[in-house]
Formats: sequence, structure tokens, C-alpha cells
Amino acid sequence: MNFFTQIQIKPLDPPIQYRHRLMLTGSCFTEHIGNYLSDVKFQTLQNPNGILFDPVSVCNSIVSYIQGKQYSADELFTLNEGWHSWQHHSRFSKPEREESLQLINRSQSAAHSFLKTADWLIITLGSSFVYRLADTGMPVANCHKASPQTFHKHLSTIEEIVSRFDETIHQLFRFNQHVKILFTISPVRHLRDGVVDNNRSKARLIEAVHHLVNKFDRLYYFPAYELVIDVLRDYRFYDVDLAHPNYAATQFVLEKFTESCMDEEAQRLSEEIRKLIIARSHKPFNPGSNQHKQFLQAQLQKARLLQDQYPFLDLNRELDYFAS
Repeated sequence: MNFFTQIQIKPLDPPIQYRHRLMLTGSCFTEHIGNYLSDVKFQTLQNPNGILFDPVSVCNSIVSYIQGKQYSADELFTLNEGWHSWQHHSRFSKPEREESLQLINRSQSAAHSFLKTADWLIITLGSSFVYRLADTGMPVANCHKASPQTFHKHLSTIEEIVSRFDETIHQLFRFNQHVKILFTISPVRHLRDGVVDNNRSKARLIEAVHHLVNKFDRLYYFPAYELVIDVLRDYRFYDVDLAHPNYAATQFVLEKFTESCMDEEAQRLSEEIRKLIIARSHKPFNPGSNQHKQFLQAQLQKARLLQDQYPFLDLNRELDYFAS
């Protein structure tokens, strides 16, 4: 008896390798993927603008990286005793304008340099809803708890999403002629939009993304949304807010991501690194015991062997910890 719907995930061709440089951008589910890849020592740059949900914000941010845009002080605004950017997440918001501006522009410079040589751009879209300033019509990436009257809310059409990405992808492929794009749709449910509008929003993202994948070479799709919504299909796989997938669900998705998107060497190596990370997190009952010293020595030898075999890995934290 089957308790889960089995879906066939087409292996990524070409697959992700450890030598690849991966930029990730998009919704909060991007950070589940990005944190995992970073933890197992992939070369990543994650959400240079912070969390972004809608296609317009994602495309605007990518174009800004391509152009090497540097923000000016007059592009920030003050609200609730802080300085903010309409194009950035609140993690860039600071009490002093200059501090916020420096943080934003450092991130912009890093994103421009990284994207120029990136092998993969992983984009996770969360919502088709776009918020625009009521007085100017400018799309915003984050509302920063401003009054709802500040914005007009718009549910993007499939044609609008495709058109915006079409323009952005052409610019990106001129900027970096070998980068590949992997799209995912976030399984996080935007219940504040209502169940009906959340489903309309997700459906438009899915249709637009598949249109793009079928149109362009070097574009691919990983079914994170379908794995949670259609395979797991149960509230026990959601957090208490009934909107965000819980730890078990995200781990399930990441396992499928590893199996279908990485080459065999990367799958094996990521497992070896994961074991080292678990060992580094081990809390000994008696740190001074010979048994613990032997444990540290054995892990140090494993870390050194991996570092010798794969010089591009950054295992300095593990080497320092086990050597100490």
C-alpha cells in the first residue's frame, strides 16, 4: 500500500558539481536550500537583497547586480526610527542612513562580482502579488510595515511574469554566457492573501516558469512545491502557522534536491562533510578524556584527507575545531 504519491523527478542535466558557484535568490524557502548548500561547503551567495517574494522584485534585483548598481542616500527612506530601502529586506535597515547604505552597496558589489562568474542561479518564487507605491507606482520588494494605504496590490498575470523574466534572462545571458538557471516555487502558503488567491498566485508562477523553461536553453525546474503539496500533503508536515513547511518537510525536499540535482561525487562528498559538521557539533561529557581526544584526532584526519583531496573546499572551521 502506498501512502505517498510518487513523482518522478527528472535528474538535472548537467548536474550541480562542487566546483560550481551558486547564487540563490528569492523567497524564504530559498534560504532553506541556500543554508543547506552553504553548510555542506558549496560556494554560494544567498539573497543579496534579502528575501524577495515576487517576480518583479527578483528580476529588478538581478538586473541591478548585472548593472553593478550602487544606491544613493536619497533612495532610502525613514520609517519607525530606521532607514530602509524599498528594494531590500529589513535586514539592511539600520538606525543610521549611512550604515544602511554601506551595507546595501557592499552587498551589491559582491553580487555583481559573484554573478559574473556564477555557474548556477537558483531562483525560488513565492508569490505573484506585487506591491507598488500608491504615489509613484514603483514596485517594492518589502513593505517595511508601512501603512497599507501606502501601496497598491496587484496580482501579476502570466504574461507579465513571462515578459519581465524574458527581458531579465536575456540581459543575464549577455552578462554571463555560461550561467544556468534553476527555478523552484516555494511551498510556503501565503494565507494572508486567502486560500483562493494564494492558489491563483502559485498557479501563475508555475505556468510562467514552465513557459520560460520550455523557451530557453539552460533553464531548469525543481519541484519543491509539488513535493510538499502533492507528495507529503499533510498538515503534520507544516509548522504551527500551517503555512511554513516544518523541519521534516524541508529535509525531505533537500534530500530529493540532492538526489536529483547533484552529480554522484557531490552527493557522496556532501554526506562526508555533513558527518564532519555533526562531529563538530558533538558535545562531550568529558572534554579532557582520552576517548574524546581520540575522537577529535580521528575527525581531524578525516578533515585533512578531504581538504587534500578537494583543495577548493573551505574546511578551516572544522580543521581548527578538531585541532584545538
